[in-house]
Amino acid sequence: MLLAASAALTLALSAPAFAHDYKAGEIVIDHPWTRATPPNAPVAGGYLTLDNRGSSEDRLLGGSSPVASDVQIHEMSMDDGVMKMRQITDGLAVPAGEAVELSPGGYHLMLMDLSEPLKEGARVPLTLRFEKAGDVEVELAVEAMGAKAPQGESHEMHHGAAHGDTDMPGHEGMAEKSAQ
Repeated sequence: MLLAASAALTLALSAPAFAHDYKAGEIVIDHPWTRATPPNAPVAGGYLTLDNRGSSEDRLLGGSSPVASDVQIHEMSMDDGVMKMRQITDGLAVPAGEAVELSPGGYHLMLMDLSEPLKEGARVPLTLRFEKAGDVEVELAVEAMGAKAPQGESHEMHHGAAHGDTDMPGHEGMAEKSAQ
């Protein structure tokens, strides 16, 4: 009985250490994560959920990270039966009272020109830039190379096409094979 109580107390006290939520103004950033990359990989995707709990729209404009020369917003979409990726240059709207998910196969962040491989278990510093909420510092949890969602995530995230199936220069060879 004492062991069970001790384990419960340990879990309760350690829960904040596993929290993945950040806040910028009225925007709550939930579960920021990325995948581990092989050596010499030029890019990595960044995934998270933006929950606008305010009464006015905001926009995610981009970001920065010490491990990348640039952090861009990208979108995967079907075009004539081919999955393509394009950069979103005018920012991503986060409507009032709504959540926007950045996930594999949809909207996501692209960490460009990585300075080092991302290793599973590490945390990658990232600054997100919002039009109204300003800048917010988060950390991307680095998951396994084939991860489809952050470890411990209870819901299934979108399955998407691989980054290698794009018409974007510099993204060749980034295909990730996954069993679906």
